[in-house]
Amino acid sequence: MLGYKVTTVKLHRGSQRVWLEGQQEIRAGFKPGTTYSRKIDADKKTVILELDEDGTYNVSSRTRNNTTIPVIDLNNKDMSIFAEFTVVRVIFKEGKIYILPLASEVRAAARINHFHQKLKHDIPIEIGSFTAGIGVLDLAIHTGLENSGNKPVLRFMNEIREDCIEHSVVKNKAVNSSTVLLNAPLQELAFDSYVVSSLPKVDGIVCGLPCSGASRAGATKLKLGKAEDHPEVGGLIAPFLSLIGHLSPTFIVFENVVMYQNTASMSIMRSTLRDLGYQVYEVIMSGRDFNALEDRERMCMVALTKGLPELQFSELEKPKQRVVTFGEIMEHVPLDDKSWSTMDYLKQKECRDKLQNKGFSMTLLTPESTKLATMNKTMAKRQSTGNYVLHPHNPDLQRLPTIREHAAAKLIPYELVEDVTQTFGHEVLGQSIIFDAFVSVGKLIGQLFNQVKQNHTFHTTTNA
Repeated sequence: MLGYKVTTVKLHRGSQRVWLEGQQEIRAGFKPGTTYSRKIDADKKTVILELDEDGTYNVSSRTRNNTTIPVIDLNNKDMSIFAEFTVVRVIFKEGKIYILPLASEVRAAARINHFHQKLKHDIPIEIGSFTAGIGVLDLAIHTGLENSGNKPVLRFMNEIREDCIEHSVVKNKAVNSSTVLLNAPLQELAFDSYVVSSLPKVDGIVCGLPCSGASRAGATKLKLGKAEDHPEVGGLIAPFLSLIGHLSPTFIVFENVVMYQNTASMSIMRSTLRDLGYQVYEVIMSGRDFNALEDRERMCMVALTKGLPELQFSELEKPKQRVVTFGEIMEHVPLDDKSWSTMDYLKQKECRDKLQNKGFSMTLLTPESTKLATMNKTMAKRQSTGNYVLHPHNPDLQRLPTIREHAAAKLIPYELVEDVTQTFGHEVLGQSIIFDAFVSVGKLIGQLFNQVKQNHTFHTTTNA
C-alpha cells in the first residue's frame, strides 16, 4: 500500500460524486493524461481504478498553487453504490486505486449481518466480560437474557484478581467449562497481540471498569484532579476501547458509578463508539426503584450497533414499589456470638467527628429500618460511616451486617458468595451492582433481539 485517505461522497447532478486529486494519485501512477480502466463490484460496494493504456477513462488535470495536479472525477450512475454513504476510504497501490466503504462501516455491517443469522437460527448469544470481579454483572445480564427467552453463553472472562477468577469458576453459573479465563490486567491483555487474536468472536461485551478514580471517596483519598489521574485504573478506557475495536461486538453493556458520566473517559467512549458504528444509550438506575434495601445508584450504558431498533430505557421492567425493611433480610445471629461488639473506638470517633462538625456517623440498623448507608468494599474494616446492626437486647452491642445480609441488600443471589470470608465477601459485594436492575437491562436487550427476530428489522449498510 502506498497511501490511504478518507474523502467525501457528494451529490452532483443527481448522482453520487467522488473527486480525487493530489500527490497520492501521482504516487500511484495516475498522472495527468494517463488512462485507466474501472471495475465496479456492487456486492462489495467497491470501485477499482487500474492504469491501462487501452483504458476508456482519462486522468484530467487542474492547476493548484502553480502546480499541475491530476484530477479523477467519478460522477455517474455507477457511483450509486455509495448512495448510503457520505464518506468513503481510498487505498492507493502501484497502478491501482481502490474506493470502498469505511472500515468502521464494513465492520458494523459484518457484525449485524452475522448477528442476524444467529438470531434467525436460534444460535446462543456469545458474550465476553472484562474486569469482571466475581461476575455479578455477567450473571445479571445472563439472567436477563435468559428471562427474555434468549440463550447466552459466556465465552471469556477477564479479571486481574486470581481469587475472583477462581471463585467465579466454582460459584457463578454464568461461567461454564469452556469459558476462557483471562487472569491479567486489562492493559496487559489488550496489547498482547497473541492473546487478543486468539479470543473467540463474541456478540456482546459486558464490563464495569474499576471506579476508584471516579468515585468521590477515591478522588478525595488520592487528591485526584480528575478520574484519569488514578495511578492504577485511570487509563483503562484506552485498553477497553482497543479491545472493543478488535472484537467488534454487536452490543456492549457498561456500568460504573454515576460520577463516571462526567469523566473524560466517558466522553472518549461516547465519541469512539459513535465512530465505530454504535448508538449509545445511558441511564441512571437506583436501588430503590427495584425495592433494594440499599439505594445504590449506578450508571448503565448500552451501545448497540446502528441498524438495530432503538433501546428504550423507559421500558425497563421494575417491580411494584413497596416498603422494604431490614428485618426481611436480617440473618439470625446468636445473641452471644463473637461478632457482637461495643465498638468503643467507633463510638468515640463519632463523638469527636460531631464536635468537629464533620458529620460522620454510623448507621444503626434494627428490623424496622427501611434504608441503610452505601455498603462499600472496605466495610469489613468497620468504618465510622458504616452500617451496624443493633443487638436486640443490649443497646451497647452491635455487629457488622453478614455476607448474606449484604448480598440481600443488593438483591444479589447469596449462592454467588456463599461460604466466603467476611473480608472477601464484603469486598466483592461492595464494588458490585443492584442485581435486579441489571437483570432488567439484560431482559430489555433480549426483548429487543426478540423484536428483531419477529420483524426482521435489521437495516444493513453494506456487505463489503
